[in-house]
Amino acid sequence: MGLYQNRIVVKVGTSTLTNEVGKTDLRAVDRLVCVLSDIQNMGYEVILVSSGAIAVGSNKLNFKSKPTSMRMKQAAAAVGQCSIMFLYDKFFGDYDKTIAQILLNAEDIEQEEKKENLTNTFNALLEMGIIPVVNENDSVSYTEIESEERLFGDNDMLSSVVAVLCKAKRLVILSDINGLYDSDPRLYPNANLISKIDKIDESVYSLAGGAGSRRGTGGMKTKLQAASLATSNGIDTIITNGKNPEDIYKIINGKSIGTLFTGIQ
Repeated sequence: MGLYQNRIVVKVGTSTLTNEVGKTDLRAVDRLVCVLSDIQNMGYEVILVSSGAIAVGSNKLNFKSKPTSMRMKQAAAAVGQCSIMFLYDKFFGDYDKTIAQILLNAEDIEQEEKKENLTNTFNALLEMGIIPVVNENDSVSYTEIESEERLFGDNDMLSSVVAVLCKAKRLVILSDINGLYDSDPRLYPNANLISKIDKIDESVYSLAGGAGSRRGTGGMKTKLQAASLATSNGIDTIITNGKNPEDIYKIINGKSIGTLFTGIQ
């Protein structure tokens, strides 16, 4: 079976969901939810992959800084996941949408039986017009929090894996940057945005810098890895700025936004 032409996976990171002082950016959440609800009304099947559990949980627990011990990170994730889903349920509910929560671990993807069941669950939800909200199960998955080379990398790779599982036509990764540049725009004001890439090779990876924003954990490298997996399965992948969720309208209409990595046919 080929890709579902009307199926889109949107990944949003911690840096988009929180403001500069680390609090939840309610206006940003509302704008994103409004756009996703609207494009579903246009006939698209929408899957949202959302980071932010540890950051939101740390905020709710009034931590002065991001926790460093494993048990406190997982405790923050458990609290934060409740808060994130409460917010999404409220905002999506305002637009008359029903959501579902799916929490994943690496082994859920690696075991064939679990992967098949997971795919069936996604398809059942989408057939009923429900928007799945996906996150990694940080409260029990210690390997992803601990490892420097995390499999899901602030959910960039997770969103790509979900897009492949669900045979989505498009994967949109919302970041704190407009896309991939020929040099780091935070260091070089004259850096140029690359609008389209047909092949992700070592020369492309060399353009990726280090980690992302101080609130998120994923950098451009993890986004390129995600794009590589998705495009190798024929899925068009777009990296663009999460502060402009209305750009998703332009993306589904085929306009040039951010950096497009074309799916290999």
